[in-house]
Amino acid sequence: MTTMHRVPPEMFRFATEQNADLYTAVLRVFGEANERLETTLGPDGIEERLGSVGLFRALGPDELGRALSQLGKWQLLDVIQNHGADYSTAAEYERGNLQYSLTRRGEAAFAGVQHALAVLASTGALQTAVLDAIADRLDALYALLLDETSSDRRLFTTLSELENHLEALRANTKQFNGELQRLLRAENADLDTFHEVKRATVTYLQEFVTDLDHRSRAILDAVRRVESQGVEVLRARALRGAELSPMGTDDPSVAWLEHRRLRWEGLRLWFDPDDGSRPRVEQLHTVARRAIVALLATLERIGESRRRSSSAARDFRVLARAFSAAAAENDLHRLWGAAFGLTPARHAHLRHPDPELIPTGVSWADAPSVEVSTLLRRGGRAERFSRPGRVRDVTAIRRERAEQARRERADLEAGWERLRTDGPLRLSALRQLDHEALARLLDLLGHALDGELDSSGARRATTADGRVEIVARPTDDGQLAVIRTSHGVLVAPDHLVVITLVGRFTRAAGAAAEAGR
Repeated sequence: MTTMHRVPPEMFRFATEQNADLYTAVLRVFGEANERLETTLGPDGIEERLGSVGLFRALGPDELGRALSQLGKWQLLDVIQNHGADYSTAAEYERGNLQYSLTRRGEAAFAGVQHALAVLASTGALQTAVLDAIADRLDALYALLLDETSSDRRLFTTLSELENHLEALRANTKQFNGELQRLLRAENADLDTFHEVKRATVTYLQEFVTDLDHRSRAILDAVRRVESQGVEVLRARALRGAELSPMGTDDPSVAWLEHRRLRWEGLRLWFDPDDGSRPRVEQLHTVARRAIVALLATLERIGESRRRSSSAARDFRVLARAFSAAAAENDLHRLWGAAFGLTPARHAHLRHPDPELIPTGVSWADAPSVEVSTLLRRGGRAERFSRPGRVRDVTAIRRERAEQARRERADLEAGWERLRTDGPLRLSALRQLDHEALARLLDLLGHALDGELDSSGARRATTADGRVEIVARPTDDGQLAVIRTSHGVLVAPDHLVVITLVGRFTRAAGAAAEAGR
């Protein structure tokens, strides 16, 4: 179970206080000194190096001393008394006696700020090269596990490379997905820039999605090959190759092995989860495809807006100028009606069934109501009653279709009749057939050869309607059947076939069936 560690409240105050530039520069000086294996620095050495890390302003009297003291209060710096040096004056002793070094908390705080700045300056990416590298490292681990004489150090470095590639995949994918979602929500950007960025993003996503399933499958197979040799064996050998430092009271191997176990579980979550859930790489594939669709839809909307000669906002501004220039109120009403299409009520032309009962001077509000048809209310069209259209005579069409069906049925029965055999017959005896008959024979023979042998050693098949049956047996003499058609020559192993018309209709029965239809 993972334990949540609380960040000390004053750990990052150096980056937010009023003197943040000086605090950050001092920590940067110590960070660069650590890279040169310098563990302690005095005030003079720190002040000399502030310019090399970008702090060029002049410091006030004892400003650096107060900053070092404050960093010490925040437990970011350790203050060390240097009694071994030679001092000629008391002032020199007071200034040079104190040496400073980064604490563990100071190293962590500076690393956190550096990482935050790096994330702000970097961009996420979907890199197929990382997927290929993960598969290569897994194959290398499998080969090292198979070879019992391989070096444990080599196993450790290969495992570290695999974990670094996996971490790069996770970090880049997470950051790219965040940038992608912000891009999908961006609506106020410059249209030209917006259009080019989204088009390039669609191309980028399409190139990444291509062969993603193939790469994921290769990694999945590689993971399972490594696990077949034992993940515990892999960790044990990598632990020996890691050569962990013995410093400290706690055994570092326990935390190291736990960290390796979590990293391997992360690899399984991406490509082969133990709980049967959907792998994250498939979710990435889905996100990429949805983003492509959303981006293409946005690009289409941008294209449509560019093709329009004007926009709704521009139309309203032109209309507002026309209203402001109108000479009279009647002109305003006419302009309003022309712009928005507000015409008199569509039922104003309707009259009462007996108009003479209603005086001409009665207001429409006081006059009795008239019935408005449903068609006029819903569709804006008045009902018109006219003669119904003539019913189309389809007798000739039905007769023609029935005649065509009879011809097709007769051709089909004639074709099967030509293929019918009175007993066992070799395919080689057919010698020549028309192309349609050969197609029917091959289709029926193919169904038979795909079936199982019956008790007599033959294979059987029937047509879909059950009217034609074929029984086929191999000749076992090595002869070939050669059948010629107008489209070419068929050469195939010879067989003994029996073709029977099981449900054959007579012509009268067939005609009666067609007439009944």
